[in-house]
Amino acid sequence: MPHSITDCTPIMRSRNPAKISGDILDTDDLESTSLQILYEVVSSINTAHGLDDLLTRFLFALKRVTKAQAAAIWVAYTPNRVDLAASSGLDESLVLPDRTDIRRSLYERAMTEGKIWVDASLTRHEKIAGRPFFDRSDIGLVSIPMRYRGRIIGVINLFLESNVIDQVDSLKPLLTSIGHHLSIAIERSRNDEESRQHLIIEERTRIAHELHDSLAQSLASLRYQVRVLDETLHQGDESTTWQQLERIENSLDVANTELRELIANFRAPVSTRGLIGAIEQIVSQFRNEARIKTYLQKEWSEGKLGEDTEIQILRIIQEALWNIRKHSQAKTVRIMLRHGYNGRYHILVEDDGVGISKQIYGASGEHVGLTIMRERAERIGGTLRVESEAGEGTRVILEFDEPQDIST
Repeated sequence: MPHSITDCTPIMRSRNPAKISGDILDTDDLESTSLQILYEVVSSINTAHGLDDLLTRFLFALKRVTKAQAAAIWVAYTPNRVDLAASSGLDESLVLPDRTDIRRSLYERAMTEGKIWVDASLTRHEKIAGRPFFDRSDIGLVSIPMRYRGRIIGVINLFLESNVIDQVDSLKPLLTSIGHHLSIAIERSRNDEESRQHLIIEERTRIAHELHDSLAQSLASLRYQVRVLDETLHQGDESTTWQQLERIENSLDVANTELRELIANFRAPVSTRGLIGAIEQIVSQFRNEARIKTYLQKEWSEGKLGEDTEIQILRIIQEALWNIRKHSQAKTVRIMLRHGYNGRYHILVEDDGVGISKQIYGASGEHVGLTIMRERAERIGGTLRVESEAGEGTRVILEFDEPQDIST
């Protein structure tokens, strides 16, 4: 069953619905006629997929049940921008974007005054357009404002025959209800689209972070190793050359594995080894490639964190180690993982390198890696600090509480 995009239940057909005969609405039974029209219109809304389809279906149904010569929908995307969102039976060359005068004449009164506006004839509009709208002269215009939570979000134009225009007063409650239903549907559709775009942006950001913290770092490491290999080749040390080639081959295997896992699962390689196992692997890789004395201290219990939390922790540690390797000139690195009895988690990555001249975390122009680390910490409800003094090394500290609702 199609998902409803309005907040109303479709109105059931009357057992004896009024017929719409000839070229005029049969209002002998106005209530039944209104129910039939409203049912047709709401049904067209409920079966739509996306805003364009919604407006097309709605306009087709409304034009058919009201016997309109033409119809149009204007939507206010911003207070200063009103666009033709859909039309049927209307010569759109009359309302091209550069014809702002004629466009405004069709929606401005209803939008400004917030009530149904009726023109018994099109004389005023045709004078602005410089030519007739239709081959016949007995056509008038009914403009219906679409109101959502007290705000006018657009206007529906119905180009009706004069004998139907004469009955508009009795149909105003129906037309107001139709405008209200469409306004709800439009806003729901807009919100759904905004949510979808937000999810897309969020997913793209996550992919960028994963690439930066995994494959990009592996490739940067390979670039560094190739540079070392070049220097070794110039020195003519065959034994060291073969060792460096073996390291490059191992790094290529790691990069290939990371790429496959990102493609297949879009997750960090935590699930198969556990968080501690994954941390031990990246520390071992760092120790071998950077040739820096590296100590890992663990006061940690496994199995209490969700998968996403473990991924964020792993990536933060990876980024911290990469920054040490690239910038610190350190001789010793210590990674400490501690889980206190109070449920507080504490992760420390520190080095004895050249340090940073000031505490740069959060400063304008900070390294993109630090920005990503901060976002990762916030994602798990934690805080991340970078403490450093020139010549005194650097400390990266991540703290967060044990999650209350763990998802796996």
